Amino acid sequence: MINFGQIYEGWKNMLVPSSELKDTIEKISAERMAICNSCMYHSKNHPITVPYDHCIECGCMLKAKAACLSCECPKKYWLAQMKDPEEEQDLKTKL
Repeated sequence: MINFGQIYEGWKNMLVPSSELKDTIEKISAERMAICNSCMYHSKNHPITVPYDHCIECGCMLKAKAACLSCECPKKYWLAQMKDPEEEQDLKTKL
């Protein structure tokens, strides 16, 4: 099932991250992308014609999913940093 809140969160964090979480999002996203870039489920390892890097397991665009703090890898190679997008305020107060 598609979680539109998480899709929105990933794109928002990728395009206009909050100033309080920008460094955290960039760090977590870079760590996740390093994992995804070496993963067998990365689209670059399959004959797929979609013009962007995505996960063939879940279909998500990798850059946006990696920037979503409430998202996790469908194969559990990396986990969510929060349960849902609403927890972002709690995360900001911990920083």
